[in-house]
Amino acid sequence: MGERFRKIVADNIKREGIADLMAWLDKSDFYACPASTRYHLAEPGGLLRHSLTVYDELCRLIKAYPEYLGKYSAESVAIVSLFHDLCKVNMYVTETRNVKENGAWVQKPYYTISEKLCYGGHGSKSVFIAQSFLKLDREEAVAINCHMGPWEGNEYVGKAYEQCPLAWALHVADEAATYLHEGSEK
Repeated sequence: MGERFRKIVADNIKREGIADLMAWLDKSDFYACPASTRYHLAEPGGLLRHSLTVYDELCRLIKAYPEYLGKYSAESVAIVSLFHDLCKVNMYVTETRNVKENGAWVQKPYYTISEKLCYGGHGSKSVFIAQSFLKLDREEAVAINCHMGPWEGNEYVGKAYEQCPLAWALHVADEAATYLHEGSEK
């Protein structure tokens, strides 16, 4: 999966700073960390897999709605989908807890959050990290910032989706990846 991720980046993103972002990701836990602590893809490599699934879903939506989404470049699509969850990089740690199995207590690993960069919410932190490497255009920043939809309490998210169809599409792609492809029951 890491090879596919790197190929999508190399084929589509030519923006200044991409080499630095990729070098940062290579030194981080991006390719090995989970996508969540327990909700979806709470497993090694989950964030990488989730990012690729969001990319695939966003590409599918763009093909389904070319009259609304066809104006977005392959570069923008790759940036917002692959980097929408940068806030999760270097955030998870593995701990153990006692669980009863077949009448005996055993230690089982689980993920927990150890926040090292406290910076706003999920979307705003991802924008901040991405902008540390790449200059995002307005719609890319709005898309990443609003990809959580109303989950983060953003009262203007509906207006953001009206003004920036890419933000709506990224949100839908993220939800489809999370709930249709990766749910905790999958």
